[in-house]
Amino acid sequence: MIRIPQVRVIDEEGNQLGVMPTPKALEMAQDRGLDLVEVAPMAAPPVTRFLDFGQYKYELTKKEKEAKRRQRSVTFKEVRLSPKIGIGDFDTKVNRAVEFLEEGDRIKVTVRFRGRELTHPELGRNLLAKFMDKVKDHGVAERTPVLEGKSMFITMASTHKPKVLDGPSRPARSADERTPETPEAAGMTPAAEPAAMTPAAEPAAMTPAAEPATTGE
Repeated sequence: MIRIPQVRVIDEEGNQLGVMPTPKALEMAQDRGLDLVEVAPMAAPPVTRFLDFGQYKYELTKKEKEAKRRQRSVTFKEVRLSPKIGIGDFDTKVNRAVEFLEEGDRIKVTVRFRGRELTHPELGRNLLAKFMDKVKDHGVAERTPVLEGKSMFITMASTHKPKVLDGPSRPARSADERTPETPEAAGMTPAAEPAAMTPAAEPAAMTPAAEPATTGE
């Protein structure tokens, strides 16, 4: 409930009705079959507006769903190479990596060593350097090559903006952090006669991180 004795009132058409006692503003809203909603509680006096609170909640939910639908999560993809990879396979992996980067995804490029190949780590570094040069127009390395166990890898960030899904939502191949924007009106507090009606915008769902998608050798 709005407990401030006076409020500034805006009607349902957006017209300024001036400052008036809160009970009078509430009575005017009820006479119009609307709710008195506090839209700027920090103002002096607080600003209220005549709104259909049911319609307001519907619009709020609709905006949240639209934000989620248009959200494009940044995902982490993996491309695997081997020191003895052929030219054709190498070019295929490069093209696949470019597709990932153009979509705004991050990629992990891994060189897996077998047997005695591990005694020649420079093969992995040279291969990764060649790979980075091929995709340099689409991504940048986030770190230098790292050797862990029998694998050497780099991670690359896309230089493209994540694409927005304009059509029907499709399941992401994997997910990372991204949170949809909350509607500007999320802080509104409506005043009803016995008690307040408070819109509660549910927090946006966080997209859980998934295992990197991989392309086989």
